Amino acid sequence: MLDPRRIRSEPELLAGKLEKRNFRLDVAWLGKLDARRKEIQLAAEALRNERNVRSREIGKARREGRDATGILESVSDIKSRLERAEEELRSLQEELRGYLLGVPNIPADEVPPGNDDSANRLVLQWGSPREFDFPPRDHVIIGSGLSSGTGEALDFVAASRMTGARFVVMQGALARLHRALGQFMLDLHSGRHGYSEINVPFLVNADSLTGTGQLPKFADDLFHLRGKQDWYLIPTAEVPVSNMAREQILDAAALPARWVCHSPCFRQEAGGYGIDTRGMIRQHQFEKVELVQIVRPEDSRQALEELTGHAEAVLQALELPYRKVALCGGDLGFSASFTYDLEVWIPSQQCYREISSCSNFGDFQARRMQARWRNPAADKPEFVHTLNGSGLAIGRSLVAVLENCQDADGGVMVPEVLRPYMNGVERLE
Repeated sequence: MLDPRRIRSEPELLAGKLEKRNFRLDVAWLGKLDARRKEIQLAAEALRNERNVRSREIGKARREGRDATGILESVSDIKSRLERAEEELRSLQEELRGYLLGVPNIPADEVPPGNDDSANRLVLQWGSPREFDFPPRDHVIIGSGLSSGTGEALDFVAASRMTGARFVVMQGALARLHRALGQFMLDLHSGRHGYSEINVPFLVNADSLTGTGQLPKFADDLFHLRGKQDWYLIPTAEVPVSNMAREQILDAAALPARWVCHSPCFRQEAGGYGIDTRGMIRQHQFEKVELVQIVRPEDSRQALEELTGHAEAVLQALELPYRKVALCGGDLGFSASFTYDLEVWIPSQQCYREISSCSNFGDFQARRMQARWRNPAADKPEFVHTLNGSGLAIGRSLVAVLENCQDADGGVMVPEVLRPYMNGVERLE
């Protein structure tokens, strides 16, 4: 959430910055709301002063033995008027908060201009797409042809029968390869990159989702469980892990906090109807290894470069061609001030597809979560900066491995770094 003080002091400046992401800040409405707020605050303060004066008069009248009935009646009237003013002030503040919860983060100055992903800026490209001497198959065909011993290794029909569309069953060595990817990522990030592994609930409350920015704007993309408890299935581990800092004041020595978490993710994909209906690219349930950092404000820009590099290290270890792009204003996520997308090469589609988004949120999420740290220089609480990124999406990593490592016979060579997790298996038959 944006700082309400900045909204009041420099609305035109913020409105100009938000235009980069095609959002119109209603400056006129905000001005009227703020003017009314000031008017009520002044009126309430005047009523409090008048009440204090009248209260002193009551005490004086009683000491002098005079009848204070009239003064008591006036104090009662002042109290009623003050309560109405305070209620209207609370209502205005809630109205402002409700509006600000729907205002996206201010894009960083270095965010490229543009309306959609066609304007994203290429930062680097790593590796070269493989040149096949046979027509490359897509992951659906490859997976269905792999041996599992009990049926198709990649089975969408069984998943549809038991649940519905956009789910999958994996069996045999393919299921093990999927598990190996997650284990390798966790070991890399916790071992080489210095993250602390964390296991969190997969159900969260509305406050947690509001804190990270999924609510109220993206309610349609969430799976909401209504029963004795008002819970949501997590759309990403970013939500529970970032909320580790919610309503906390962290010691300076605790920063940076760096967590890595492997979790399932659940998304309605309400905005993706009819998109990527084939295969595992866009599913209602998938798994990710998520990286989250809580840092001092002055460290967040460098932290984003490091976090993105940690996600890139996975792709490089798997020897998967990818590219890194800086998202333009029109493609930037709601809570992010700056984002790098990592896109892996998918041979069957002859294009790069997103496999990780690494974002710096500044104090946007921290303000919503009331996540702070005690700055020893000022000796007072200040908002932290939050960052997160996929390191990586496991399902899409599996897709990329199947397609980039396939051979002419329909088998798949297991990347060398995954073989220790596969009991030495070098090839899926």
